[in-house]
Amino acid sequence: MLAFFGMAASAQQIQSMETLLNDKISIRAIELYDHKVWYSGTDSKFGFVDVEKPGKQKQMILSEKKLQFRTLGQDKNFFYTINIESPAEFFKIDKKSLKHEVVFRDTAKTAFYDALHFVNDKLAYTFSDPDQSHLLKLMVFKKNGNWTQVTNKVALEEGEAAFAASNTNIASTAKTVWIATGGKASRILKMDLKNNTFEIFNTPVIQGESSQGIYSIDFLNDTFGIAAGGDYTKPEANINNIATTNDGGKIWQVQASGKNAGYTTCVKIKPGSKGKEMISVGDRHISYSSDFGKTWTKISDEKNLYVCEWVDQQTVVFAGKDRIVKMKIK
Repeated sequence: MLAFFGMAASAQQIQSMETLLNDKISIRAIELYDHKVWYSGTDSKFGFVDVEKPGKQKQMILSEKKLQFRTLGQDKNFFYTINIESPAEFFKIDKKSLKHEVVFRDTAKTAFYDALHFVNDKLAYTFSDPDQSHLLKLMVFKKNGNWTQVTNKVALEEGEAAFAASNTNIASTAKTVWIATGGKASRILKMDLKNNTFEIFNTPVIQGESSQGIYSIDFLNDTFGIAAGGDYTKPEANINNIATTNDGGKIWQVQASGKNAGYTTCVKIKPGSKGKEMISVGDRHISYSSDFGKTWTKISDEKNLYVCEWVDQQTVVFAGKDRIVKMKIK
């Protein structure tokens, strides 16, 4: 299926969009590996579709419990995914054999894991909604293969949590991990990987209601980053839902308030653009920025896509309700 779209000359042109997967599934987490888009989704589904050969695909069921997966990560040899809701089961899937096993189980009633992110092959983080103590519940995975809870004193506000919207509310460099929260408060939790200490910074992104806040972040380096979100109950609302930072997350500047396509679940900086170009997706739009996130052009009215990833400088894959699509940019 091909479709052609035009857009502002200052940005890009969409050359084509091709459907790679059609299925009864909701997908909010994808990973790229071996020229394939790997996904985890609803009803315990996990699988892949080849980026260049859509007919080459495979899907498997990780559990008979019909779990809802919204996280996915990978190291050199394995994929990892965690279901939302309690009990949270941490699955490990062998990349070669696709054999899978549960390697950790969180039985806390409040368990709800929002994102899973690998800093490198030896280090990964995932975090859950907090319990009654309101302390950040952060789990760390190290090369020994064990998941353990990080000891910290990071207190969240009452009603502050995060959104399992696109597996992109954690970002990292070699030195730093950033976590974005939402709800009653929408803040950036910045962890120094050298000493595992946290700094917490307020943001001007819309917040105060359980549906509001930052849904996705991406960082170019230790200084420049982008945050996007909004209010999923008001997808057309576009006030104070995009912000950028130039100092590693301490201070955020609102961008394109009132002048963007609204609620956004995923934002990704274009590789090789040095942060100048980026793409975003919400459940009612695909948008593009060519000026470090200051202005945005809606390039498609595609609906029900939630997560995206750059394959290369001309190719982006999207996933969401019932499908995975590939977009070529000219």
